[in-house]
Amino acid sequence: MAESSVGVLGATSLVGRCVLPLLRAAGWQVVAFSRQPVVSTDGMAWRVLSPSPPRGERGVSHWICVAPLWVLPDYFSLIEASGARRVVALSSTSRFTKVGSGDTAENATAAKLIDAEARVQAWAESCGIEWVVLRPTLIYGHGRDKNISEIARFIRRFGFFPLLGQAHGQRQPIHADDVAAACVAALQAPTAANRAYNISGGETLPYRDMVARVFAALGRPVRLATVPLWAFRLAVALLRCLPRYRHWSAAMAERMNRDLVFDHTDAARDLGFKPRGFALTAEDVPR
Repeated sequence: MAESSVGVLGATSLVGRCVLPLLRAAGWQVVAFSRQPVVSTDGMAWRVLSPSPPRGERGVSHWICVAPLWVLPDYFSLIEASGARRVVALSSTSRFTKVGSGDTAENATAAKLIDAEARVQAWAESCGIEWVVLRPTLIYGHGRDKNISEIARFIRRFGFFPLLGQAHGQRQPIHADDVAAACVAALQAPTAANRAYNISGGETLPYRDMVARVFAALGRPVRLATVPLWAFRLAVALLRCLPRYRHWSAAMAERMNRDLVFDHTDAARDLGFKPRGFALTAEDVPR
């Protein structure tokens, strides 16, 4: 394959689906990997990932991993065999915000991200492969995310949204298209080699206002209910009986009043990163 070839792990994910057309538009020859067979309609090469990673992708010089970061070590041998020169991997600012969470699962997620970042860095440096780690804030977009879309589904089902206290914690939602653009930029940015970047949305706003914009995107009147923590804990315990809300926790409510803000100045300088504000549209919420 040519020098302009890139392999994409997690190609059917939200960010993966956003990154593929950007790569094609930029002239990259793309080899997309997923766990399920995909019928190509645009001439793109698709490969199925299996417990035994596929071999024989020599000449793929660059890689993007938009699958969960902790699965990337499973494919180190695949990437090494390809003759890779640079790997761009998606992590999350959750590695900072969920440390010390009152929820065991959230703590485990933070620990897995921290460990995975360290493993990727050590492996890449030992192989002489350049690495770039991107840590986005709260990702939304195209009605496929697990953040804003979950809020929208709750509103559609129950007609209101519960808040803990004033819910004034600051948030920086980042659109999946902007995350994808950062991934593509990081493939060749000269000064990005062997660096990690926090990437956040172009607007900072209180959690309460963020939820109000979801109501607006749904075309519904804003109905916010302030509830005490004990009521949140009870409600979450009941909601977790439903499969869709199994990942909810009271710790999510407690963070509504914490600022989760990250500076993306370095990404703007090195990657030309220019995220949009939180201009939520009907296309960004589930239908």
